[in-house]
This record gives sequence, structure tokens and C-alpha cells, in this order.
Amino acid sequence: MILSATPIIYGLIFLAVLLLVEGLYLVFFGKSISLNNKVNRRLALLEKGGQREQVLEQLRKEASQHLKSKGIPLYSILASKAQKANIAFSPKALVAVMGVLSVVAFMGLKIGTEASTPVQIALAITMGVGAVYIWVSGKAKKRLSKIEEQLPEAIELMVRSLRVGHPFSSAIQIVAKEVADPLGSEFGMIADESAYGRDVSESLKDLAERMDMQDLRFLAVAVTIQQQSGGNLAEILDGLAKVVRARFRLFRRVKAITAEAKWSGNFLSGFPLFALVAIQVVKPNYFDKVKDSPYFIYAALVVAFMLAMNLIFMRIMTNIKV
Repeated sequence: MILSATPIIYGLIFLAVLLLVEGLYLVFFGKSISLNNKVNRRLALLEKGGQREQVLEQLRKEASQHLKSKGIPLYSILASKAQKANIAFSPKALVAVMGVLSVVAFMGLKIGTEASTPVQIALAITMGVGAVYIWVSGKAKKRLSKIEEQLPEAIELMVRSLRVGHPFSSAIQIVAKEVADPLGSEFGMIADESAYGRDVSESLKDLAERMDMQDLRFLAVAVTIQQQSGGNLAEILDGLAKVVRARFRLFRRVKAITAEAKWSGNFLSGFPLFALVAIQVVKPNYFDKVKDSPYFIYAALVVAFMLAMNLIFMRIMTNIKV
């Protein structure tokens, strides 16, 4: 039995590149960008001696810099996700990281594989860009999930503040101090913008659009209607908190129900690729008899297309909006 280590080398190089992204992020920004800190990032920056206006400017720049740079080559594919993830890297720095990772991947491929140089260059670029895209997507998903989980608690905290007589601006400030990241820093920005004269409802609308989150839109609309028409804001927000919690529970239930179908689709699409890698490892010359056929490339493309369509349709079938 002849064993080929080439597919394993490819996988290890991509894994190393993926881990290197997180490593670079931690080197440049340390624990300040972690979502697990009890003290949110805005308060941490203020405690280090940063002026309120400077901290606000820094956080606003990080929050809006990515969508403003969609024109950068290769960057438009992840600008939206980078904004939702609130990546502290600037757009140019993130593109530079792609370049560095591509060079690292090329060096690894050059040392560990015998593929031709054009193939190695193409694979290196794919690994560099793909690793950053996967990393940013993971960060965005984690951050949005955290905000969805924190939002009902934050609204209920505002309700309690309003009921004891605090104005709405003070309720926002209390959320900014008591709630951890990511929602704590976001509400801290709203509190600071309100202190400098911006309307709170406009800041909430801006946050809802940046995060593209329906629950935040509900909050912004509720505050806007109360400001224009009057009414008991505490009762409105109390009802909203219950609705958000109910939607969150329903979403989790739908996610649990559709988990089997999603994993089935992922397995059906991923197993042929796993089988292909296993064949190449166990018997590298398995396709030698057919790879010179003029139809081999076309057949491989058809199979790849069918696998991709299977994965896409399974995702569409199980993507139930709540």
C-alpha cells in the first residue's frame, strides 16, 4: 500500500494559516477585543486614561471603517461580515494580512509539496483569502449571537431604570456600564453620542443597520414612536423584551429541529471530498487510468457543481426565518 501525505500537508498548511490569523489579531490587540471580558472594551479604554471623546472616535472608526472600504480589491467579499464582527484591523491591514498569509502558505507549499509553481501560487492565494474569510465569518457569527443573547437582558435593565425614575439617556448609560461586550460598548457609543447631542433613536437605528438585526430595529422603532407620540416607554420596552425573548427561544427551537437536516446536508456534501482525500492518501495512482481522458475534467466539474448545489439547497430548505 502506497501512502501519499500530500492531502494531509495541504490540510495542515491551511490549518496553520487559519491559526496564524487569530495569532496576529491577539498580538496586535491582545485581550481587549475578547468577547469574554467582564468589563467591556469601552470602559477598559476609559480606565486606561483615554478621553471620552477619543474613545468614542476610536470605537466609531472601528464600527464604520469596513463598509466605507468596499472598493478595495478582494475586500468587498468580507466587508459586511467584518463590520458585523467589528474587526479592529483596518481594511488595508486586513488585506495586508491576506497577503502575509498567502506568502506563508506559499512557503509551506513550496517546502512540503511538489506541485508546479503556478498551482502553488493559486493555492496559496486561495488559502490566504479563504482563511481570513472563514475567520471573519466566525467572528461575525459569534458576535451577533452574543448580541442576540444580551439584548433581552439589556432591555429589561432599561425597563428597571425607567421604572425607578431615571431618564432614558441614563438607562442607556447604565446598560453601557453593566453589560459586557459586545452590547456594552455599542450602548456606550450611543450614550456618548447622546451626550454630544445626537438623537438616541438615530443612534439605535444606525446600530440596527450596522448589525442588520431585526430585534435592534424593533428597539429603535419603539423608542422613535415613543418620542414622537408619547406613552409609557417602560411598558413598551417591557413588552418588547418579552417578544425578543420569545423570538430567541423560538429561534433556538427551530435551530434544534433543523440541526439534523443541516448536518445531513453537510455530511452528504463533505463525504465525497473526504473519500477523495482518503483515496489519494491510500492509493495515489487510483485515477491514473482515467485522468488523461478528455472527459475527466468535465466530469469532475459536474460532480463539484452537484455537491455545491446540494449544500446550497439543503441550507435554503433549513434556513427558517424567525
